[in-house]
Amino acid sequence: MSFDEEWNRLVQAAAERKAAQTRLNQLDGGGGGGVATSSGELEVSQKDLAAVGDAAFDLYERLRKDGDHARESSTGAAAGLKGDFEIGGALDHVATRWQEQLRTLTDACAHISNHMEYSNKAHADDEQHISSLFNSVSTLDEGFDERTRLQ
Repeated sequence: MSFDEEWNRLVQAAAERKAAQTRLNQLDGGGGGGVATSSGELEVSQKDLAAVGDAAFDLYERLRKDGDHARESSTGAAAGLKGDFEIGGALDHVATRWQEQLRTLTDACAHISNHMEYSNKAHADDEQHISSLFNSVSTLDEGFDERTRLQ
């Protein structure tokens, strides 16, 4: 069998396997394999938001504390090597970039944590507002019921 014949046979076999394996998981009411309600909307609970915010805050704290361990020794070594070796400048460059990247990452973690905390509070406030609206509607209904009883 020539190379081209064998290659064509392998390509055809792979295509047949792929065709047999390609399937889309669907839920009733549409949607793919994600978490969906009957209307296809994604649901997130306040517990989920709080968990993401807590994880981001924990990562922020660990990075802030543990990400800075090598700074002093790296910058000290870079300063000592700069006079005699080119590696000193390179080490200083790496230490500077590490600090910049660490700051960017901790800022992102803090942003996520704060946003999840805000979202959690905003959703709780929205729930309370909606609940108070429904309570006022039921009070209004009671007033209408009372008025019809008096007539």
